Amino acid sequence: MVPPNKTKKGGKTRSALEDVVTREYTIHLHKRVHGRSFKKRAPHAVKSVVEFATKAMGTTDVRIDPKLNQELWSRGIKSVPHRIRVKLERKRNDEEGAKERLFTYASHVPVTSFKRLQTTTIDAE
Repeated sequence: MVPPNKTKKGGKTRSALEDVVTREYTIHLHKRVHGRSFKKRAPHAVKSVVEFATKAMGTTDVRIDPKLNQELWSRGIKSVPHRIRVKLERKRNDEEGAKERLFTYASHVPVTSFKRLQTTTIDAE
């Protein structure tokens, strides 16, 4: 049995958190705010995006772009968009005395249709 932090081939220790990577995800908000009272839907949608980004990128420090926040709140507090396309960027934290070495920056990606969209990794440029 291979320990969880070792790879099978090389045997080197490698953490997925070390990678600086950018991915695009579609988040299904409708299922995340289902059953939530009307006056708490948009705030809960923002928290759901943060929770999704934490789980997907493995960082506890998640920062939301103001345009993404604006898009989540665009239809008011109670009618949140059913789906939203989000670009999650895992970046290095260069601040002095930072608790985390990496953080995730979440921004909005406008799309016309959500049909046939997959999670995509964007090459570092």
